[in-house]
Amino acid sequence: MKYHHFMKTLVLLAPMWVAGGANAQNIQNAQQGVWHHHHPSPAVGAKLSRDCASLSSFEFPNTTITGVSTVAKGELQIAGKDVGEHCLVEGKMFERVSSVDGETYAIGFEMRLPKDWNGRFMYQANGGLDGNLIQADGIEISGGGPLNHPLYKGFAIISSDAGHSNFAFGVDPQARLDYGYQAEQKLTPMAKLLVATAYGKLPDYSYFAGGSNGGRHTMVAASRMPEQYDGFLALSPGFHLPKAAIAQLYAAQRFAEIAPDKNDLSTAFNDMERRVVADAILAKCDALDGLADGMVFDTKGCEAAFDLQRDVPVCESGRDGTCLTQEQKDAVDDIFSGARTSKGQLIYSPFVYDPGLMSWLWGAQKFTSTVTLDPVAVGTVFMTPPYEHPEELETPEGARKFALNFDIDNNVHRIFKTTDVYRDSSMSFMTPPDETNLSRLKYSGGKMMVIIGDADAMFSSKDTEVWYDKVRARNYDARSFVRFFRIPGMGHTRSGIAADQYDSIDKLVEWVEQGIAPDSFITQARGEGNPGGVNREIPADWAADRTRPICAYPNVAVYSGFGDSEKADSFVCKEITH
Repeated sequence: MKYHHFMKTLVLLAPMWVAGGANAQNIQNAQQGVWHHHHPSPAVGAKLSRDCASLSSFEFPNTTITGVSTVAKGELQIAGKDVGEHCLVEGKMFERVSSVDGETYAIGFEMRLPKDWNGRFMYQANGGLDGNLIQADGIEISGGGPLNHPLYKGFAIISSDAGHSNFAFGVDPQARLDYGYQAEQKLTPMAKLLVATAYGKLPDYSYFAGGSNGGRHTMVAASRMPEQYDGFLALSPGFHLPKAAIAQLYAAQRFAEIAPDKNDLSTAFNDMERRVVADAILAKCDALDGLADGMVFDTKGCEAAFDLQRDVPVCESGRDGTCLTQEQKDAVDDIFSGARTSKGQLIYSPFVYDPGLMSWLWGAQKFTSTVTLDPVAVGTVFMTPPYEHPEELETPEGARKFALNFDIDNNVHRIFKTTDVYRDSSMSFMTPPDETNLSRLKYSGGKMMVIIGDADAMFSSKDTEVWYDKVRARNYDARSFVRFFRIPGMGHTRSGIAADQYDSIDKLVEWVEQGIAPDSFITQARGEGNPGGVNREIPADWAADRTRPICAYPNVAVYSGFGDSEKADSFVCKEITH
């Protein structure tokens, strides 16, 4: 726990805390943990100090508790295991009626408080456009086919809708800000006091974690409110989300230009053709890390070794699933090279070529999301002012029409624009004020892990890599407080041609509470019999339980030359120089 933040919280909230059932001894006990970020020691758990029903009387400014219930052990499960008994507290904060659209807004939340608490609190940041109360269990940051999750481990967890529940919330300026970053700022002190009320002490350690847009939330929180949390875990972060969303519309338009069926963008680049490209990538890049195993760990080496125009055959007599036409090559290369205006201005980062592009998830995000979810995000939230007819985007036909007819040249500037009504641009409220300045995180003793798949079709791992390189250039000791990991073949948060099952939250806890920095963590393939669920895209020549170390960038996993090539302990982490 951060000392200065603890004292500020104590001074401001002590009267309400005491009213909620804590006492002087509880405060003294909590004070014993204020220097944990200087002298790491594990969190100390506690039992619920009251029954769930009593939490209905919890009070906090601008907060209404709308429901409290007891969830019995086994009512929720993870990988066939019972989740323990816990309290479910539901509520809302800062309810208001918008002066812009007349809609009622509030920051809805749910908190789950285990009967057997491990002493830790987690803010679960959610994905997409938020707007829903996702179950507060932490499963979204637990990898593919998780075998456990933070609620199962005993974390007290809060989840929120980020301040809205309506489709066109971006019309309201405050709803935009709450979605961007303000909801977590408002929820955090309330949630910590609720923890103190339930257990008689504040959390020993607080963690902030999320995937996709939740990963963006996490990286923004690490910059805007690092004193509030000890550890941050960002999975597949949509770090420059407004730019990435424009890039998705760019991809839709390029694929639409060559698709035989304009209503099905997958006809522009079908499964067989994507496999042709994946095989060509493997032919050039698979062995660069010392072992031909169907996984490309040496991403930088592959960027130099693989050339789509040179290494994929051109169709001589039509599309037959063994080649690409020249117009297909040009479209795919344009998309992977990064979305640009007609004058060549780069809008969003390039993507790395990875064999995981033949995954179903890659296709879903490039051929479906681009004409369904992304136009809604651009039109209602990221453009300033928002699209004049947001109701049109509520229909599949309207969203598709918007995506394919969006004038990128004349509208991309609107993600940076402000007006008298919308005083913050989307790039302002969706990103940190100074994205490579993590000095507050560093000096408050916080730690952050950032993880992304190289086959993520929505958010470029290259974008995250470039950001991390800039952080390292600005901070010689960046690895002492932030580490970056990339998983070959993995799609957006999970799946792909990958070993995508892992538990990174334990690594973050070790770093924060024991001072053991994560040089790597282990991922496992989800073959037949995996209790977390089978990944049907795993190649037949992989062991069902293949494991690999995922090394902290710039190191990559390299085969040692000895031992079973299906086992992680046969690999070492090292930097490959080029």
